[in-house]
Amino acid sequence: MSRIPTRHLGRYLLQGQLPRKGCLASSNYTPRGSCRVAASCSCSRCLQPFSPQATRAVHVSTSSAASPADTPIIPLRKKLKDEAKQLKKESRKNKAQKGSAQTVDGWELTVGIEIHAQLNTSRKLFSPAATSFNDEPNSHVALFDLSIPGSQPLFQPQTLIPALRAALALNCDIQPVSRFDRKHYFWWDQPSGYQITQYYEPLARNGSITLLARDGIAPEDGDSVTVGIQQIQLEQDTAKTLAQPGDARWLDFNRVGVPLIEIITRPEIHHPRTAAVLVRKIQLLLNAVDACVSGMETGGLRADVNVSVRRTGDTATGRLGTRTEVKNLSTIKAVEDAIIAERDRQIAQIEAGGSVVGETRGWTLGSKQTRRLRGKEGEVDYRYMPDPDLGPLLISEDLVRHIKESVAHLPDRELDELVDRYGVSAKDAVSLMALDNGARIEYFYNVVGGLGKRLREAEGRTPQQPLDLELDPDLKKYAPLAANWILHEFGRLVTDRSSPQDDETAFEITPEGQCARVPVASLSELLFHLHQKKITGKVAKELLLALYHGNVGEAGGVTAAIDAHDLWFHELSEEEYGALVESALEGEDRVLKEFGGNKKTYPQGKLMYLVGKMLRLGPTERIDPVNAEKAMRSRIEELCGTSA
Repeated sequence: MSRIPTRHLGRYLLQGQLPRKGCLASSNYTPRGSCRVAASCSCSRCLQPFSPQATRAVHVSTSSAASPADTPIIPLRKKLKDEAKQLKKESRKNKAQKGSAQTVDGWELTVGIEIHAQLNTSRKLFSPAATSFNDEPNSHVALFDLSIPGSQPLFQPQTLIPALRAALALNCDIQPVSRFDRKHYFWWDQPSGYQITQYYEPLARNGSITLLARDGIAPEDGDSVTVGIQQIQLEQDTAKTLAQPGDARWLDFNRVGVPLIEIITRPEIHHPRTAAVLVRKIQLLLNAVDACVSGMETGGLRADVNVSVRRTGDTATGRLGTRTEVKNLSTIKAVEDAIIAERDRQIAQIEAGGSVVGETRGWTLGSKQTRRLRGKEGEVDYRYMPDPDLGPLLISEDLVRHIKESVAHLPDRELDELVDRYGVSAKDAVSLMALDNGARIEYFYNVVGGLGKRLREAEGRTPQQPLDLELDPDLKKYAPLAANWILHEFGRLVTDRSSPQDDETAFEITPEGQCARVPVASLSELLFHLHQKKITGKVAKELLLALYHGNVGEAGGVTAAIDAHDLWFHELSEEEYGALVESALEGEDRVLKEFGGNKKTYPQGKLMYLVGKMLRLGPTERIDPVNAEKAMRSRIEELCGTSA
C-alpha cells in the first residue's frame, strides 16, 4: 500500500476532503450495466435511485457532490472546543438527572430492606466448628454442618452476645423467649435442604433507627427520618459457591452454619439514597458495637431490597403496590442504583398497560436494569415449621440490662463529639468512622493526640495543662487539619500509586490505629511543622509521599529529612512583601478603581486576582498566601481608603 502524502492527511483531518485520484467516479471505468455518459446525463438508468437489492452498479455523478470550495472549513481547534462544550453540557444534564432521581412525578416509591450480617463470633451457630473466612476451603466443618445423618444441632451460647448488642443498638425489644424454625428450600449451598432461622418468634422486635441530614439522606426527607425495625432474627449462613471454568461450581463449607442476624425494616423508606444511607449506617453501628466486624466490601454484610411503586393518587387507600425483591446487593452504591432501576422498570411496566409480578430479581454492578431470577416464594413455599431438635431460647432481664450498659456509646454520640469538640465537619466525621472498619478513626485519635502533645510542649505548657485531649481549648484549631490529611491526602496516596507493586505494599491500619507505612509519630511530627507554618503545604505533601514509599530514614525522622534537604519555609519579610505588592499593582489602575467609591460589596474577586499575581511574580516557596492577602489588602486600603 502506497504512503499517503501528509497534505492529503491534513485535508482529510481538518477539512474532511478526500483526494479524487483513483476514485471510480472520476475514472474511465464503466461498471457492467451502467451508463457511461457526461455528467449532464439524465437517462433513466442514471436517475434511478440506489437500491441495495439491485444487481447492477449505479454511476455516481460528480456534479451532485458539493465542491470543496462550497464546503465550509471548520478549524480543528473550534471542533475540539465545540465537542468539549457538548460533553460539559451532557455532564451537567446527567448530574441534574441524578439529583432528581430520588423521585418520579406522580409516583410514590416504598422500600423495605433485609440486611444479613455475619456475627463476630469464634464458633458457628449450631456446631463447635470455628468460623473461618480466609483459611483453606472446607477446613472448619463439623458433622452437623454437612447434615451427616445422626448429627444434631447444638446452640453455641457465645453467638448470642453480639446478636443482643446489635438488637439493643437498634433500639429493639429483646424477646424473653424466642424459637428456631426450619425454612425449607433446595439449593446446592444448603446441605440439609432447609435453613434454621427464626420466623414466628424472633430474637427482637419493634426497633428503630434515625437517619439525619448529615448522614446524607435524600433532601426530600428533610432534617431526619426514622425507619422502623420490624424484627431481628438469628439464622445460619449457607456454603460459599465458587464459580469455576466450564460451568462448574465448587463449594466451601467453611461458611455454612456461620451465625447471621437478619434485620428486617418496615416499608417506610421512600427515596433510594435514604435506603443506601440506612444500610451504611447500620453497618457502621454494627461495627461500633463489635457485633459485625466484616462489612459489605468483604462479604460480611449483604442487603436485599423490597421495592414497590404506586401512583400518588392511590396513597389514600393505604395499599402498597406489588413488591419485588432484589437480592444480594454487595455495595452501598448498588443499593441506591438497584432501587432506582427497579422503580423505573415497574413504573414503565404499569404505564405500558401491564402489571408488576411479585418475583425475585438480581442486580449486576454497573448495570442499568435488574434481571429476573425466579418467582417470589411465599410462606407456603418455604413450609416454615418449628425445629424439633432445638428448644426455646430464654434470655434473662439482667443479661439484657448488662449488655445495654455496654453499648451506650453509639456512633451518633461519637459523631457529635467529633463535630462539636474536635471541629471536624460532619461529612469528614462520617468518613473517618466508616473507613477501615473503625481503624481510621482510631488512627485519627492517635495522630491528634501526638500533634496536641507537640503543640503543648512548643508553647511551654506542662502535661497537666491539660492532660485530657478533649479538654484542650485549642483542639478545634489542629484536629480538622489532621482529619483533612488522614482522609484526603491519604486517599491520594492510594489512588495515585506510581507502580503496580504498590498494591502489594499498600498501607494498612490496625484496629488499634497504628500504620507501619505512615507511623502515627511521623505524621504528627509532619503536621506539627505544617501547623506552625515551618514548612509549606507542597513540602508537606512531598514528605508524606516519601514516608509512604519508605524514603524517610528512621534516624531523626521527618525533622532530619527537612534539615537534610533544607525544606524549611523561609518566609518573605514585611519589606519584601511590600515590594512584591508594588510590583503586582503596576499597570493595574483599572483594577484599583474597582476598590474606590462607596460600593455595596467588596470586590473580593479583584483582590484575589492581585494576590494571584503576587504569587506568580514572587518566589512561591517563600510566600504565605494568607500573609500575601493581608499585605495586598492593607496597601489597597492606603491607596483607595476602603476596607472589606
